Amino acid sequence: MADTADQKKPDPRPDHRSERKRRLLPPPAWWPLPACALLGLAAGGAYGVLKAPDYAATSYVVAVPNETTEPATALGFAQAYGRIATSSSTLAYAQPRAGVDARRLRTQVRTETSPDSPMIAITGMSKSPSEAADIANAVADALTLTSNQAAKNTGVQLLLFNQAVAPGEPASPSAPVSGAVGLCAGGLLGGLWLLARPGRRKRDEVALPVVEEYASLPAQGEHSETKEKESVR
Repeated sequence: MADTADQKKPDPRPDHRSERKRRLLPPPAWWPLPACALLGLAAGGAYGVLKAPDYAATSYVVAVPNETTEPATALGFAQAYGRIATSSSTLAYAQPRAGVDARRLRTQVRTETSPDSPMIAITGMSKSPSEAADIANAVADALTLTSNQAAKNTGVQLLLFNQAVAPGEPASPSAPVSGAVGLCAGGLLGGLWLLARPGRRKRDEVALPVVEEYASLPAQGEHSETKEKESVR
């Protein structure tokens, strides 16, 4: 009798298997969204911290018409001179003052023109603030020098409107901005993964045959009509 009583008593020790099953529950279906967002935040912040800052300095050149030239002509020549500001001939004049190789100088100069005013913006970019200003001023001087050689024929003269100065702050995004961009990009990728994950497609494919099976079954009215026809026969 004592043996049977001992066998019926429950084991007071906890069931470790059930605890392990509870601990090893699968993650929620939306886990890629926060994971991708955190990875994007970390990648963007690391890029902003490790990348050397870029500086940009801008000088402005204006096209001035002569007494016999219409202002619209000056506007058209400003557009044309803005295109040749990064040409090989202009950069060859600017290279000695800029102190940069010709191939490198071509990649560090950007020009912009306006359709409303005869103004040309010449921007120099570099890792050094002073070098960025030197590049912009050197290209602006070279452009005015080469274009004014034909001022008698064109009736338009280029004048230096404003010289570039060394910037105090970098033009490249800071670490917080890079981290925010990475966070948004990671969240977007995580959302796209949730929309196109394989598990969702499988569930949709399994649900389709069930709908088709119910659709293939005859309606209740049609089934009763067939029974009536058979009874009449």
